[in-house]
Amino acid sequence: MHRFYLPPEQCRGKSLCLDGREAHHALHVLRLQRDAQVIVLDGDGHEFLCSVESKTKQILTLSILDKKHTPTPQCPITLLVAIPKGKLIESIIQKAVELGAQRIVPLQTARVIVQLDEDGAEAKCQKWQEVAIEAIKQCGATWLPRVEVPQTIAKFLAGNHPMELALVGSLQTVRKHPRAWFQEFQQQNGRGPRSAGAWIGPEGDFTLGELQSIEASGAKPITLGNLTLRVETAAIYCLSFLNYELSWLNHGP
Repeated sequence: MHRFYLPPEQCRGKSLCLDGREAHHALHVLRLQRDAQVIVLDGDGHEFLCSVESKTKQILTLSILDKKHTPTPQCPITLLVAIPKGKLIESIIQKAVELGAQRIVPLQTARVIVQLDEDGAEAKCQKWQEVAIEAIKQCGATWLPRVEVPQTIAKFLAGNHPMELALVGSLQTVRKHPRAWFQEFQQQNGRGPRSAGAWIGPEGDFTLGELQSIEASGAKPITLGNLTLRVETAAIYCLSFLNYELSWLNHGP
């Protein structure tokens, strides 16, 4: 069944209206007809089962048949990732959505090749948020992750965004297998973390000073295996691991 996105403020009535790009796709690409059933996601945990009620050349009106709500994740995951070259960040955002990240923070680190000014950062943020929207439509996630404006490590840390268990992929410091940090947290607190995060550096890794700042904020250095991973591979590795461990803690083996 085809999925569409409408922001929460447009999903409060008894019927829903698709316009703009969403309507164009429904009307002129999919050529949906009256009574066709579709799903609408609002990115705020709601999923609407709808049928096509009427259409014009630019607007599709939908009748709501059923409504479901998914509670907020028990442990929101934040991905902090250095911006790679080219369009790889878009692929990282897509995979992050599929793997349950609730917040994506692109980082401008010392070794990031593409450095953005304020206007460029804002424009990229809007484009990347659209990538996240397309990703929830593809995978059916009911919560839309927030893609933040690219920022430095210092700016993020100054904003005081606590994560109960944050992991940082590292090549330079004493590291542990990520499961060791989960087990230590569980032993100390008698429960799993209520918020988690993963820091992923750029090609060439974080600088030693950056790593020290990240670890000083409470992040735990982890090994990602014996091989040197690309940025996008490291992001998928860490998010997959977090997903697995959090699922095991919440639901058991």
